[in-house]
Amino acid sequence: MPRVEAAPEAPAHLHLMGICGTAMGAMAGMLKDVGYTITGSDTSIYPPMSDYLAGLGIPVMQGYVASNLDDTPDLVVVGNVIRKDYEEPTAMLERDLPYTSMPALLGDRWLSRAHTVVVAGTHGKTTTTAITARLLDAAGLEPGFLIGGVAKNWERTARAGKGTHFVVEGDEYDTAFFDKRPKFVHYHPRTAILTSVEFDHADIYADLDAVKASFRLLTSSIPEDGLLIARWDDENVRDVSADACCTIWKYGPAQSWDGRIDSIDTSTGTMTFTVTRDGVPVGTFTSSMVGEHNLYNQVAACAAAVRQGATPAQIAEGFAGFQGIKRRQEVLGSPGEVTVLDDFAHHPTAVKVTLHALRQRFGGRRVWAIFEPRSATSRRAVFQTAYAEAFGEADRVILAPAFDTSRIDEDNRFSTEQLVHDLVERGVEASLGGSVDDIVATVAAQAHPHDVVAVLSNGAFGGLHKKLLDALAARFGA
Repeated sequence: MPRVEAAPEAPAHLHLMGICGTAMGAMAGMLKDVGYTITGSDTSIYPPMSDYLAGLGIPVMQGYVASNLDDTPDLVVVGNVIRKDYEEPTAMLERDLPYTSMPALLGDRWLSRAHTVVVAGTHGKTTTTAITARLLDAAGLEPGFLIGGVAKNWERTARAGKGTHFVVEGDEYDTAFFDKRPKFVHYHPRTAILTSVEFDHADIYADLDAVKASFRLLTSSIPEDGLLIARWDDENVRDVSADACCTIWKYGPAQSWDGRIDSIDTSTGTMTFTVTRDGVPVGTFTSSMVGEHNLYNQVAACAAAVRQGATPAQIAEGFAGFQGIKRRQEVLGSPGEVTVLDDFAHHPTAVKVTLHALRQRFGGRRVWAIFEPRSATSRRAVFQTAYAEAFGEADRVILAPAFDTSRIDEDNRFSTEQLVHDLVERGVEASLGGSVDDIVATVAAQAHPHDVVAVLSNGAFGGLHKKLLDALAARFGA
């Protein structure tokens, strides 16, 4: 069956399967901007992506059914959530429709002709991608970008850009059912940032060695005149960078590119920090992204901007104007002075650094963590012990049932009961939450003014966020 690596000329009809994924939704907006007619299909249609696509006027069909293709699109772009045995891709193959993947289309249509800055790593890539794009924008470079989340500066997850640079989040997840390589192999990096390398995506990687092998594909693909900006205190990053033939700028504690937190304003939720290069200050900046992990995300972004010619003044303007990212320490509301945040953290390392950052951001306020094990890795027992340490900085932890473990062997399933036991043993107040409505009722009844409630999930969490805001508003009359 044919597979097309390049899109036909606009105005052709492109249909995107799995359109509500962050990268696929971003691609949809870019394609519409340059004149294509776009339709899409998905089974998980919820904000913020559903609102984003609706705002673009892109129709989204519910479910992966054959009738979605009855208009015979000129090209089908297949997301990596799509399994070959679904009805819609089966119909695509039977009807001999041309198809490709999102990464291949992005690489061919935009990245092969740009100075591409690829931001990769197990953690921090969405934040670092968004900040890097913002800094290059402040430098007047008008980059294109594709971000795995909604950056509030643009309320768009992607744009084609007017300059010669393109900043893209380099996901290590597989490309599509017909291409099991990591997405970033299609991205033609000239500059790359590598934030971290840990085991993740247990549904596609057998172990850490397999994860590291995928990142070696990225570092070895950077040309000799390119640049790798690497978190050098991370042993795994050093390992996967061994075969890179390009220049390497090393960042992190005690590295050539370093940084320090000068102060955190708990009333405004901002951080002032200094970036240094070989011990010499590059500049002192203020940002809405707080915490040590965000310090080094911003050091890396600063290094990338310096490489592209940005001045300290332009970098300062970029940091000061950065408005944050939805689902990254995003404050949703404060009914009754109870601050409710939404965060995408689900890997234990991400949970740990996020809760630590909230401690820094909100001072001595009581911190709740409401966690839904939803990702392919968090639903498995691989990080059972690590989660007990990850939640150690929370005052109160409530665990929702793991999301759909039906395809996971019973012996390999994550145990929320065991995690509650382990947390209590560590002196953390923890409990099982039951249904979304049960969790909402518990938090709304027991939260006090000035508490901070962090809702941690990589999915919609059954609408818990809005239900909790409404319940707190009803209790406090806010």
